[in-house]
Amino acid sequence: MGLLVSRVLRCRDSSLLEPQPEGIAGASYIPVSRKRKRNSLEELATSSNVHGPQNQGMYPHQVLNYIYWKRVKISSNDAYQNLFLDGHDSDIKIRALGRTWCLHKVFLCQSGYFTNILKGTWRESHHGVINLIIKNEDIDTRSLHFVFGALYTDADLSITPLEVPQVLAAACLLRVDRVIQKCEGIMKETINRNTVCSYYLAAETYRLKAVKTRCFEWLLCNLMVHPSVALYKEVDLKLMYLLALSSDLLVMQKEIDVYTTLKIWMFLYLNPCWNGTMKQLLQHANNWLSTHMAYVDNISFLESEEGLIFQPVFKKLRFQHIICNLTSTTILEQDRLIPMAWLSPIYKQQWLTLLRTQEYGVIGPQVINEQELEECTMRCGTMIPKDGRYTWKWSVGRLGFPLRVTFTRQCVILRQRCQRCDGSACHNHIRNVIFRITLVCFDSNKRVTFRKTTGYKILTFEYNQEQIVMKLDSDVLTFPMCIFCNFLFVNLGNAENK
Repeated sequence: MGLLVSRVLRCRDSSLLEPQPEGIAGASYIPVSRKRKRNSLEELATSSNVHGPQNQGMYPHQVLNYIYWKRVKISSNDAYQNLFLDGHDSDIKIRALGRTWCLHKVFLCQSGYFTNILKGTWRESHHGVINLIIKNEDIDTRSLHFVFGALYTDADLSITPLEVPQVLAAACLLRVDRVIQKCEGIMKETINRNTVCSYYLAAETYRLKAVKTRCFEWLLCNLMVHPSVALYKEVDLKLMYLLALSSDLLVMQKEIDVYTTLKIWMFLYLNPCWNGTMKQLLQHANNWLSTHMAYVDNISFLESEEGLIFQPVFKKLRFQHIICNLTSTTILEQDRLIPMAWLSPIYKQQWLTLLRTQEYGVIGPQVINEQELEECTMRCGTMIPKDGRYTWKWSVGRLGFPLRVTFTRQCVILRQRCQRCDGSACHNHIRNVIFRITLVCFDSNKRVTFRKTTGYKILTFEYNQEQIVMKLDSDVLTFPMCIFCNFLFVNLGNAENK
């Protein structure tokens, strides 16, 4: 009896923080006039005369009195099995998606959707059937069944992570707060490459901001660090646009590798039935693109009818950090994926920037503007497989200066190091650089277990000078570890450098 008492006391008008989009479902009332044997709830309704206007709000309390008078003891399992699954003493039917549920108004009133339907109409709908016309394709009979069943029990009903988006859609339609909260909790704990994109879309649709943020952060960390054919197939155009735009994208190697990621993603988007491994993917994508472009003259793939929809995504590449390397530039030219109209102005801008750097002794950026940095920094990263001392540099051509990165278990060091002076920018003994260093560790489920960042900082280097930019606690480090860097070597105050 305790369960049903608690259930009935929750019979009230309720509203979700997340409003239900209009046009997803509608209800129609169908009166049923046939005679049938009155069940226990009908006897209660008749004897208690609860359908009068003065007593409509008292109906749940009359149910409590009836249960107490009959000394009926209903456990959570009993309510779920006998009342929901078996439909005993049902006083209302719900029809939707070709299925009928025999339910009870006293339990349905926990749903804000049905509360609005049943409020003030107990007499009229006492023998009724409610038809739900559901237009939301995310809702199926299984998800509806789950939400209806959750109204009858406090126990955790079984639900797999892949089913959560459908259950969330049904719970938002029926406005059952408790189920929405359950879905939100499951989503936060089960984000992985199989669920992240469906979770992101569901969280965006039903305004679960915390879940949406977690999914996006997971993608920023894993898109390039842990690539997957299945994952790339799930990322839609809008989501990839946002990922390619972000300076928080953890880039493995350099900007040309972001281009490669977008190329293979585009191939899978246009060829969703392709099956193979990540090792095979790039070669197949290159072969497909080469074959396609063999029949196209004078235009790039992104200018073709098939490629137009991908233009906004590829425009977010930072081409100024790609064309500074001959190998990367050759790839762009051979692929014919990017319009020359995009690249020609960048060639000109970078050449003028190089001349100004060398002839006017430009020392580099002097002000940190994070809004500008979001779209302009050079993104790069690498894997540190095990404990030790590692030193490397990411080539930026002659627009910057030779900046070496050294990792040890105790610190991260940046050093300006010129091997020879040959007319390049190293003639400037004092140079500025804006940087951000980020260290990340993952567990076996691709979840971040450790993250540390310097944030954006600006440093002034003299020739051959080294500076410690991050101190580390060796006790908390685990391997393999990833290190990611954002660099800016030019002054964004000049429009041609943006």
